[in-house]
Amino acid sequence: MKKLETYRNKKVLVLGMAKSGYAVARLMNVLGAEVTVNDRKKLADNPKAEELRRMGVRVIDGGHPLELVNKDLAAVIKNPGIPYTNPMIQKALKLGLRIITEVEIAYELSEAPFIGITGSNGKTTTTMLLGEMMKGSDRNPIVAGNIGTALSGIVQGATKNDVIVAELSSFQLLGTERFHPKVAIVLNLFNHHLDYHGTLENYARAKSRITVNQTEDDTLVYNADSERVVHFIAAKSKATKVPFSVSRKVDNGAYIENGAIYFKDEHILDCDQMGLPGEHNLQNALAALAAAKTCGVPDEYIAQVLKTFTGVRHRLQYVGVFQGRTVYNDSKATNILATSKALGSFPEKEIILLAGGLDRGNTFDALVPDLKRADIKAVLLFGETKAKLRDACEQAGIQVIREVENVKEAVPEAFRLSKPGDVVLLSPACASWDQYDSFEQRGDIFIDEVNKFR
Repeated sequence: MKKLETYRNKKVLVLGMAKSGYAVARLMNVLGAEVTVNDRKKLADNPKAEELRRMGVRVIDGGHPLELVNKDLAAVIKNPGIPYTNPMIQKALKLGLRIITEVEIAYELSEAPFIGITGSNGKTTTTMLLGEMMKGSDRNPIVAGNIGTALSGIVQGATKNDVIVAELSSFQLLGTERFHPKVAIVLNLFNHHLDYHGTLENYARAKSRITVNQTEDDTLVYNADSERVVHFIAAKSKATKVPFSVSRKVDNGAYIENGAIYFKDEHILDCDQMGLPGEHNLQNALAALAAAKTCGVPDEYIAQVLKTFTGVRHRLQYVGVFQGRTVYNDSKATNILATSKALGSFPEKEIILLAGGLDRGNTFDALVPDLKRADIKAVLLFGETKAKLRDACEQAGIQVIREVENVKEAVPEAFRLSKPGDVVLLSPACASWDQYDSFEQRGDIFIDEVNKFR
């Protein structure tokens, strides 16, 4: 970690405890800052809050007192999920305070270079794929960021011999200033998180923070099939551009041709050798291999990873074959697009779909074409969105639709309605918070129930 005196004896407010808040509060304490952590939840029984207090960090819980935000603060480091409409952030903006996320702090301190991955969908799979590929490089990869491990929690141990492979959300990127990855990847750009960003343009502007500080000595790997990525991000980047495409051959990039994966006319492997199903995973694979090639990873190592990598936990994760049924856990599919991609991954299989969750006010009309295209034998619905999803399923002409209480009840019903050779797919198209603490908890319960049918 670089020696940095910027924050010594300076007052810093960390808004939101969670993983990133805890990690960055610890780090700022090490740097000699006067740290206050504030969370709206009660933290009386939170061991991490108690640990911070023992370290001398001031922890204020149970609300957001506006008086904590004042002109004496050197920085407000906010949890990425806290919107800029929050009264605390609004006051900080009026006072002209520096408002950042822990990504910026980690970058300032890191001796290791960054590879940053962002996009509306596919970030986690691409990050994990690239992390595996980078094991064939001359640097040790450290995978962190939005994928679950806070960047400020790993930066102290990162050295010049490492490379940080970071999954980055728009929320995280919006709170950066000088963040400058050596390699940036932009996968796609859809109408996501508009409740947070307000407009597509604002959302795209947040995503573009991944490349805004890059120069021609850096690399931007981007999806040439996405007009929005090209228009909003790639066209404005100063980095050396490396495109990827599943639909056409691209110069100086990665592409699919005659059922095989290529990079700059070099054959890497045939598509049917891929360990991951689905066209969307071909996009993820192309993005990861383009970045890996930029970093000098040998073709044979890249090909081996693409053959053997079978998925990220909760992202179209292959669970196994149970009583002849092939089971996939796609609990991380918290929006319509992710479920759409999952349904397109099994063109020759009958599917039992498990879906439902938090109601964000949207309909599921956009999912109807995918429900029609997929060979769906039955749908099991749970959570707040049961009625809305039933409407979409009925529009698609699905004959067998069952409503159940939760994922635990859905699994035995899925096995009852299916036969050997079918796919049982949990792909909710909704967030989990109506019934579960996280999509991870939802997916773990699904796997536990499935394991009863071994």
